[in-house]
Amino acid sequence: MFVSKKGAVLFPLICLCFFLSLFLGACGSTGTAASSGVINVVAAENFYGDVVKQLGGSHVSVTSILSDPNIDPHEYESNNATAQVVSRAQLVIENGLEYDSWMEKLLSASPNPNRVVLTAGNIADHKLPDNPHIWYGINNMPTIATAITNKLKKLDSADASTFDRNLTTFTTSLQPLLQKITDLKAKYTGTPVGLTETIFLYQTTPIGLNVLTPYAFQKANAEGNDPPADSVVTADDQITKKEIKVLIYNQQTITSITAKMHDDAKNATIPIVSVWETMPVGKTYQSWMQGQLDDLGQALATATGK
Repeated sequence: MFVSKKGAVLFPLICLCFFLSLFLGACGSTGTAASSGVINVVAAENFYGDVVKQLGGSHVSVTSILSDPNIDPHEYESNNATAQVVSRAQLVIENGLEYDSWMEKLLSASPNPNRVVLTAGNIADHKLPDNPHIWYGINNMPTIATAITNKLKKLDSADASTFDRNLTTFTTSLQPLLQKITDLKAKYTGTPVGLTETIFLYQTTPIGLNVLTPYAFQKANAEGNDPPADSVVTADDQITKKEIKVLIYNQQTITSITAKMHDDAKNATIPIVSVWETMPVGKTYQSWMQGQLDDLGQALATATGK
């Protein structure tokens, strides 16, 4: 078809303006929740992702990066696909305390002044010294959930009342967990137990259990390091001599040393309670924690006859 010189100039200009308007419109649609009605959230770990879903309901779309309980979280390495997901997020939730330092690298790689970042480790009000596993502290979760709710309200003020109601529901749902800890404390305070690493100190401490495993042993395993030789000997002796009543075993960070502890405890008929760092598939935060506490209660009852 014949086009005049004037038309030949105007046609590409019209096309350029059209596509530019589409591009600008698309850019604007990712800036706030108001345009799409849904807040795009990325959680470094799936237990935080689950909490956000409970608080945000249909007003959030959540992607959790660490979600496989069969993979050691300390060995995780981010990739380009993860970087793309983070770059598009309006709200990012990380644990912090050097537990998921890879997230800081991803955030730095895609600067966005409009993105909201919440670091749970900076918010938790019942932290244990040098122990980043704050989500195991059930008494940390109301404060963290409140902070998440406030961020959701900032991004989507129109649905603030819904977020507040969901927060009340979530906080109330933690009461059975806190009651379980109180009940276990009443029956088993002072009972000697072993830990393969520090993660479960957030629950053995309020229950009042007597953790005999050397802290240096627990901490080294939690950080992916070889524990001191003398601490290994002590931990082994505590099992073979049946000085501990229960072994609490992190299934997600297994080493040859912890595997031997597991086998030795099994041979000594010491009850073993398995725990995970990442929430198993099909669980909510509450059902995950409840299940592990129930397992602990059964193990303690078997070991002590109470």
